[in-house]
Amino acid sequence: MRSFPFTADVYFSLFETYNSTIWPAQVVAYGLGILAVLLALRSSPAGGRIAFAVLSVFWLWNAIAYHLMHFFQINFAALGFAALFALQGTLFAAIAIRGRRSVRFRPGVLGWTGLVFCLFALVAYPLLGWLAGRGGPLAAAFGVAPAPTVIFTFGMLLLLEGRAPLTLAVVPLLWSLAAGSAAVLRLGIAEDLSVLLAGVVGFALLVWKRRQPSVIGATTS
Repeated sequence: MRSFPFTADVYFSLFETYNSTIWPAQVVAYGLGILAVLLALRSSPAGGRIAFAVLSVFWLWNAIAYHLMHFFQINFAALGFAALFALQGTLFAAIAIRGRRSVRFRPGVLGWTGLVFCLFALVAYPLLGWLAGRGGPLAAAFGVAPAPTVIFTFGMLLLLEGRAPLTLAVVPLLWSLAAGSAAVLRLGIAEDLSVLLAGVVGFALLVWKRRQPSVIGATTS
């Protein structure tokens, strides 16, 4: 069996360097994430455009600052990951520019699951890492690290008015399956089990949503 390209110690050392280098980008990311959630709760007319712009920034940042500039140092596969994350960020940017989709919290399975995913990414995921002794500079911070970004992305897609194009969920699903399983099984990062669950549950709900009558979560565009 082919050996894993890096150990857990090397991985966490990378995060320590990464977080120290990009500070205070983590604070900005939290502010943008909270803004996107508040706009979904208030159903702002510009909420969809801003939410997708935020997602675009997160994915492009992860593509360049995380994968290309840091993760590539320990894993050559990061080059491919960067390309996929950049593609995802570009797709979100295109939707933000068009400005025809909105995000809105509606009570129900989709709305509550989407909101829980977003809040989990913002609060619970970093808390689990802190409880496991990986707080501070060792943490995979919201918005600037792939795992919480993927969970948050599925939350926002579930809050999208109307049927979300499944093409928007393919890359997040692939990352949640591949990276989530590797983090749990190879590196022992238990909290990344949540990334796997978010990918499977989130994608399944998006598929289910597309099969519902158009009156459910009707688009405002």
